[in-house]
Amino acid sequence: MRILALDQGTTGSAALVFDEQARLVAAADGELRQHYPSEGHVEHDPEEIWETTLAMARQALERAGGAECLGAIGITNQRETTLVWERATGRPLHRAVVWQSRITAPLCEALKARGLEPLIQQKTGLLLDAYFSATKLRWLLDRIPHGQRRAEAGELAFGTVESWLIWKLTEGQAHVSDAANASRTMLFNLHTRAWDPELLALLEIPPTVLPRVVGNAEVVGECRLFGRPVPVAGSAGDQQAALFGQRCLAPGEAKNTYGTGCFLLATTGQTPQRSGEGLLATLAWVLDGSATYALEGSAFIAGAAVQWLRDGLGIIRDAAETEALAESVPDNGGVYLVPAFVGLGAPHWDMYARGTLVGLTRATSRAHLARAALEAIAYQVRDLAEAMARAGQPLRELRADGGGTANRFLMQLQADILGIPVRVAAQPETTALGAALLAGLGAGLWRSPAQLPDTTSGGRLYEPRMSADQRDALYRQWLRAVERARGWLEPAPGG
Repeated sequence: MRILALDQGTTGSAALVFDEQARLVAAADGELRQHYPSEGHVEHDPEEIWETTLAMARQALERAGGAECLGAIGITNQRETTLVWERATGRPLHRAVVWQSRITAPLCEALKARGLEPLIQQKTGLLLDAYFSATKLRWLLDRIPHGQRRAEAGELAFGTVESWLIWKLTEGQAHVSDAANASRTMLFNLHTRAWDPELLALLEIPPTVLPRVVGNAEVVGECRLFGRPVPVAGSAGDQQAALFGQRCLAPGEAKNTYGTGCFLLATTGQTPQRSGEGLLATLAWVLDGSATYALEGSAFIAGAAVQWLRDGLGIIRDAAETEALAESVPDNGGVYLVPAFVGLGAPHWDMYARGTLVGLTRATSRAHLARAALEAIAYQVRDLAEAMARAGQPLRELRADGGGTANRFLMQLQADILGIPVRVAAQPETTALGAALLAGLGAGLWRSPAQLPDTTSGGRLYEPRMSADQRDALYRQWLRAVERARGWLEPAPGG
């Protein structure tokens, strides 16, 4: 039996086919256009999300020799990105509001002014921030003609990206959200594991618009788009899927994914842990009705900073160039980039921070800028690791995955800045691997996580080489640069 894993991310859609030993058989990927209607606001075209996903699935299956042996479909997705569509036709009623978007920051400020953040954090494990889906949904309902009335009448469907893909794969038969993705909406109660009526009422979200919450490894419907019926049997947000793919199943085990952003997750066990350190409590997965939780720290812009060097400044043609450029100079030349293009995530949570480049001189070259972009990724991960340590989850080793792990300069620098070993996954696309493993469990290929094939052996280990004094001196300069980026914009009037 083979498993098709659909990995729909912020900058692209990919499809990967795995065999029964979780070995990669074939893959295809394509880019997704980004839309920036206004300052700090990011959108995607829902139909393009679907069309690129479907096209990549067909390409991957063709490269794998066809769909005859396909036994399950798993999904992993960019989280928090919010969509609304018409139930009767499946027609999207607005572009998707992307997780990076800051468009609802004023609404979040108004809710904070009402003293609601402690309630929201206690119920959801999340902070009151424009990052999450709830205020994005409210914003969409306010802009769709007769949105509130139509939602109350049951005519509209809300979902994050996995909900949208499952709806399309099952041709409108399943409107569901897996528990891990639901826990990122700011409408889901971590303790009851259900949509929270009080939070829905606060934002005037009609329950009729919500998907049914399901586990992360269960059959939710059939897909008949590839020549034969195939069960859609597993899904999880990209970071939870990567945590599962890295086999971080025991409390204290942690991974970091280097993608558009950086996302550090540590498994905490059977009950949610509240950190108080700017970290989030989140559902990792629900298997056979049993929940596992994690602590999470998110840096919104990581690989996207390298993309900015390519697309915004035009100083590189390809992300791979940054490795040689960074190594071509002996140090950063005093240049620090704080890539707060859409604000700062954990542990700062500053919606009004903006990107800052400091330390420029006439001697600054494009090599220094490339190095500063890579260093910014490593420093942000240390920000998250420091918060984890203060929350009682110190890291002894970091498991690393995602596209950024191909950059050897970055991985060595990461080990140096953290002062701990960094172990790179042998299969860097562990988000898709995690989705495949969950789908295999849901379809009955494996009966329990203990029966999963070993996917953790191999991969490169980076040991720290830098002295503690040197790493701490560099990090202190980073923190100074962060202070210059924080609060750059003022909150909008009235909230």
